[in-house]
Amino acid sequence: MADDADKPARDYRETVFLPDTPFPMRAGLPVKEPEILARWAKLDLYNTMRAERQAAKAPLFVLHDGPPYANGAIHIGHALQKTLKDFVVRSRFAMGYDVDYVPGWDCHGLPIEWKIEEELRGQGRRKDEVSKAEFRERCRAYAAQWIDVQREGFKRLGVVGDWENRYATMDYSSEAAIVAEFHKFVTSGQLYRGSKPVMWSPVERTALADAEVEYADVNSPTIWVKFPVVDGSEAARGASIVIWTTTPWTIPANRAISYNNDIAYGVYLVEAMEEGLEFEPWARAGDKLIVADKLSGEVFKAAKIAATRRIETFDPQGVTAEHPLAGLDSYYQFAVPLLDGDHVTDDAGTGFVHTAPGHGADDYLVWLAHGHREIPETVDPDGAYYDHVALFAGLKVLETEGKKVGKFGPANAAVQDKLIEAGRLLARGRVEHSYPHSWRSKAPVIFRNTPQWFIRMDEPIEDKVHDGKTLRETALDAIEATTFYPAGGKNRIRAMVESRPDWLISRQRAWGAPLAMFVDKETSQPLVDADINRRIVDLIAAEGADAWFTRPVSDFLGEHDPERFEKVEDILDVWFDSGSTHAFTLENREHTRWPADLYLEGSDQHRGWFQSSLLESSGTRGRAPYDAILTHGFTMDENGEKMSKSKGNTVDPEVVIRESGAEIIRLWASMIDYSDDSRIGKTILATTTDAYRKLRNTVRYLLGALAGFDESERVALEDMPPLERFILHRLHELDGQVRDAYAAYLFQDVSRPITEFCQVELSQLFFDIRRDALYCDQPSSLRRRAARTVMDAVFERLTIWLAPLIPFTMEEAWTTRFPDSASNCLRVFPETPAAWANPAEAERWAKIQSVTSVVTGALEVERREKRMGAALEAAPRVHLADPALMAAFEGLDAAELFRTSQATLLAGDGPASAFRLPETPGVAVEPLKAEGKKCARSWRILPEVGSDPRYPELSLRDAEAVAAWDAERA
Repeated sequence: MADDADKPARDYRETVFLPDTPFPMRAGLPVKEPEILARWAKLDLYNTMRAERQAAKAPLFVLHDGPPYANGAIHIGHALQKTLKDFVVRSRFAMGYDVDYVPGWDCHGLPIEWKIEEELRGQGRRKDEVSKAEFRERCRAYAAQWIDVQREGFKRLGVVGDWENRYATMDYSSEAAIVAEFHKFVTSGQLYRGSKPVMWSPVERTALADAEVEYADVNSPTIWVKFPVVDGSEAARGASIVIWTTTPWTIPANRAISYNNDIAYGVYLVEAMEEGLEFEPWARAGDKLIVADKLSGEVFKAAKIAATRRIETFDPQGVTAEHPLAGLDSYYQFAVPLLDGDHVTDDAGTGFVHTAPGHGADDYLVWLAHGHREIPETVDPDGAYYDHVALFAGLKVLETEGKKVGKFGPANAAVQDKLIEAGRLLARGRVEHSYPHSWRSKAPVIFRNTPQWFIRMDEPIEDKVHDGKTLRETALDAIEATTFYPAGGKNRIRAMVESRPDWLISRQRAWGAPLAMFVDKETSQPLVDADINRRIVDLIAAEGADAWFTRPVSDFLGEHDPERFEKVEDILDVWFDSGSTHAFTLENREHTRWPADLYLEGSDQHRGWFQSSLLESSGTRGRAPYDAILTHGFTMDENGEKMSKSKGNTVDPEVVIRESGAEIIRLWASMIDYSDDSRIGKTILATTTDAYRKLRNTVRYLLGALAGFDESERVALEDMPPLERFILHRLHELDGQVRDAYAAYLFQDVSRPITEFCQVELSQLFFDIRRDALYCDQPSSLRRRAARTVMDAVFERLTIWLAPLIPFTMEEAWTTRFPDSASNCLRVFPETPAAWANPAEAERWAKIQSVTSVVTGALEVERREKRMGAALEAAPRVHLADPALMAAFEGLDAAELFRTSQATLLAGDGPASAFRLPETPGVAVEPLKAEGKKCARSWRILPEVGSDPRYPELSLRDAEAVAAWDAERA
């Protein structure tokens, strides 16, 4: 009975203006997102956005897509990159630009060839049993299949672009354009054929460019080898020069020994060997060895030599040595000269460098620098010694078939055995060191002398575009003219271009765009004929690159004698393909332009696509095809480790989308510092999901509080209460921050400040203070109308500021409120009035919030000690020693700001027993309990409750509100 007596005589819940919205608290993104995608597809969103911007004469922004490889489903790295690109596209649309973005794919190259070779092996067929036409057709079909799969994956992430007109390097028109770009290098004289050691993959049976090579640690044999001196000083007679190498297999290719004139060398007599060894060392007392003085101790230690005596200084100039295998076969009975070279150091080894000009870049250069021209060929394309190589014919340097594919073959051991037999091995061991591997096959590569086609980096180009500058100089100038995000990217790519060798562009494979040209057999020079080039390009445009491989040469050569010309069957480096994409994506298309405003890829593309595009465009157009470059880091697991399927630490974007929605991946991408390596995993995604819920709840609260809002409610700025003016000031600040951040591609500086604004200024301050007014004031109340006016401004801005980052949610929110709107994505950032800027109001609210923090602290103690329940039970007495703090509350209801029923502000220090916080001096709080009755509608405790006889259970404010509500329904 007592409980019944305490119940109000009337249920006032129907008179309270609670938030009302169909926008659900639970997002249900895995279901909702496909519905929104279908809506966008029906609208033809991307083309509609472009059409509206073009109609408004908007400025053009061009983002050129770096093509992912058409091989396999998308991974989290793809998801990050494409999402960042979508941030750029959508934000530029929102900033009022017309944005051109054509997604593309890289289709040629070895990975797809391997897949087709695997398919053929599964059918019991070998690659050489299949025609090149059939093989290429299989490659084309394979790439097309994965383009479709990846395209759907990217679209599911919410990525907008011209998907219907995507580009692919294997399209006939693309292949024709790539060949046309290649012809420009031929015509301008920048192309040449050279025989030099290049990085060669025996497993893939092709040359590799620098960008196709990565380094990994391997454990290699290391040997110290004696080269007997043929002529020299009396002390050097009978002595041996000692070299050190980690590639024993290159000893048969040795033709010289390199030294450095700045290094001091000595002739050393071995006087004693270490004793008590479990094996017999190859050195003997009485041996004479020549090494760098600085490294002599290390050499003798490796050879188990206990004591030596330096006989004299050794001058290498003019000295000749004997090949260490000369005594086993006449093939090696040639003079081995000593050559001065700057590449030789005394940091490690012996101070002498074994020089095999067919198997090393430095070896090759020092050999040529001393007037030698013949480059020996010792290893064939399969990584085995040629038949003419005595003692080792047919032995494999690297295994290319079977279970040991990619492993070092028997060559290293065989060479060591023969050196022992010849008495020329001084010592051996093993060493862990960095070694080049193919980034595709992960198998080791070798330096191998082969005839290849190169683009010159340092030959002056005599045309109007280059005006005598070399390709390297032109590219370096272009780097200086490019803006880099982050700025450190400039130094990275500049260092690479400054030191890179000539561009190796030929490959000995089948699936790619051809080096479609003829070479004069008499002069060995490319045939330069505009009519022939035109026929080649036209036929490839009509039939694809297959035309080059299947049509008779007469279809191209016209009147020229086919017997005089050699048809080049190599294909182009795939980096040349992708480096040419600007030519057929940005040129000769409507509503775009060359160069692009931006290229965006991973930081590894400084040596890949960024650089190949730079070189291709610098060689043909005299500048880069982009004005700016943006790079992102790699995706790592939560522990900062590289992701690997074998470790089980990968994050599959398809799984995340299926379980949580693409919006979670997008929000994660917006909150990281993408310029560095980024971590992702279950815990991080859970944190991101929590951040998403808070943003969603903020938008949901706005929608509910704005139910029924119309223009008649709007309050002018001059009539706004101080709290609303402060929120408008924050909107003004955020507007500038958001615009600047998007302009600089700093997406983290959009998502994080907005998230903080939603959690702090909105949820914890504005919504919390104005909740009572929104729920309980009359609709005509200035305070309520002002709050809703500001909420409308907040909603208008949040939904477009966040639209580039979490477009699904913002679309859902906007169309919930405005169901007749075509799409939130069609909007632009609204202008924010300069009059909203109000630094003085910001200072006032900083003071108010500092005081409020002390009040909150005092009430928390009361709740913890069970002396008080909700804040509405309180009537804090607040003592303010600082007049500036007191002034901040002028004209404001302190109880409303403290979220209490009553409050009193007093000037002064307050009693010693009052609650204080050390970080907020001059504020003391006495947490008193409110006096009066509890309003049955607003729950505030006030002495005035019951003053209105019509509503004896209500405060005066609530009584007036209910009276108005009743009158409307009478």
